[in-house]
Amino acid sequence: MMDFVETINVTAASLQRFVLNEWMLYQCAVIVIGYFACGLLAKRLEPALEARARMIRGNPDLLRVIIAFMRRLKWLFLIVWLWIADVMLSRYGWPSYRWLVGTVLTLVAAWFIIAVLTRIIRNQTLARVVAVLGWLYFALYALGLDRPVLTALDNAAVNLGAVRLSLLLVLKAIVLSAAMIWLAVLTGNMSSNWIQKSADLTPSLKVLISKLIKIGLIVLAGMIALSATGIDLTALTVFSGAVGVGIGFGLQKVVSNFISGIIILLDKSIKPGDTITLGETFGSIRDLRSRFVSVITRDGKEYLIPNEDFISQQVVNWSFSSDYVRIEVSFGTSYDSDPHEVARIAIDAVKSIPRVASAYAQPVCWMTGFGESSLDFKLRFWISDPANGLTNIRGEVLMAIWDAFKAAGISIPYPHREIIIKTPSEVTGAEEPTTRETAARPRTVPR
Repeated sequence: MMDFVETINVTAASLQRFVLNEWMLYQCAVIVIGYFACGLLAKRLEPALEARARMIRGNPDLLRVIIAFMRRLKWLFLIVWLWIADVMLSRYGWPSYRWLVGTVLTLVAAWFIIAVLTRIIRNQTLARVVAVLGWLYFALYALGLDRPVLTALDNAAVNLGAVRLSLLLVLKAIVLSAAMIWLAVLTGNMSSNWIQKSADLTPSLKVLISKLIKIGLIVLAGMIALSATGIDLTALTVFSGAVGVGIGFGLQKVVSNFISGIIILLDKSIKPGDTITLGETFGSIRDLRSRFVSVITRDGKEYLIPNEDFISQQVVNWSFSSDYVRIEVSFGTSYDSDPHEVARIAIDAVKSIPRVASAYAQPVCWMTGFGESSLDFKLRFWISDPANGLTNIRGEVLMAIWDAFKAAGISIPYPHREIIIKTPSEVTGAEEPTTRETAARPRTVPR
């Protein structure tokens, strides 16, 4: 019992000498002074640097990282300050003279890097989990407790034949794969934004190059992560037969849509911004994905149509070779109107509408027949923006024609029927008077 108490006293005395020595106080002073000085310096520089960073356009992920970086300049300056102090103390003192500065430097640097990089993760819960786990690992590393923890995780293992599967290996594979794939997706998004700015490439080619780069980076990231964890990639060839069977049966539609998407991008049959009609769906293409095409309609509905449908079904691309589309509107006028004057007024009315492309092709109006109640006409004109709607432009043209005809005194007839009742014949016979049935004959007349 006396030996145990004496051991505790010796340990407490050693700890007191370690904590309360003058070099430990010097390190605390260096850390506190650096914290306040770096805070004042960052407060002066952050607004101007953040304003310049917000001038970046077209790359939101990069902007988020830069803004997060700018808002943590205090910690960046503190890292530089502690690094200089650590170098000076290691050169002119014992290792124990720099323990506190080195530990704080490691923790601050880890927190700064994690806080900046996790800003790219849009899921706030996932970002917090990654930040806590990452900083916890660096805290264990700074305190020298990382090796015992890693050894304990490595000892928790099971043997699957000739393969030893430990908890440490599983965690390394998950963390490295997630980190590498996340980095690959981030790099792919940045390269995609850069490619979209190119004026020398067609929209379809831009989408194709962006998707190939992203897929290639993700595959490469997965292979690097598996190799870094010590997993032999040649062992994966054992599963190639099972993967082939799975693709042939379970993933048949997925692979078909993927290949169809590649074909669509290569033959340039559709591209983002095109106005298309597929079945009963009419809208503009918003995005081309590896499995489907996003089509948004005029009423705000977004249809995710599989790529295979664009290969196997008839597709109307209103803007495939040209944005100009001809539209036809039918109407009729009364028989007492002058058809030459009707055509002239209709053409003048449609020319007054801004969406009508009169400079591309002049509107025409033709009389097409003598109807039961009206003279029938067809008005044809061109527009250059079918994505803005077809029904609305037809309605606008009809309203303009109505106003123009009303101002010119031209009436638009509507069908009606007139019934003529003949006079009944005289009654013959006193006992059994009979009358002929009233005959009625409908006759359609124009009005």
